[in-house]
Amino acid sequence: MSAALKIRRDDEVVVISGKDRGKTGKVLRVDPKNHRVYVEGLNIIKRHQRPQPNAPQLAAGVIEREGPIHISNVMLIDPKTKKPTRVGITREGGTRTRVARLSGTKLD
Repeated sequence: MSAALKIRRDDEVVVISGKDRGKTGKVLRVDPKNHRVYVEGLNIIKRHQRPQPNAPQLAAGVIEREGPIHISNVMLIDPKTKKPTRVGITREGGTRTRVARLSGTKLD
């Protein structure tokens, strides 16, 4: 069983480490089992794809797509200050709410 991650799909994040350091993008999907996120337009990888006779709509050739980035290498962008921030959890009436540590803004 994996713990709930504090970064979710459609969040704006900035990469803080690696070849794409300093770039920002929107989270396309999250892989909580492996602690990875896929960010739009970042960590582009190339894969060679053969033509599929039973699925001709799939593109063949060299396909470029987003690769996974470890969750520790990205930080959420605070919607109020537009700076990287850590994410905290507050509980109100039995519900968990994500909060930006920098400005205290509720994220959910």
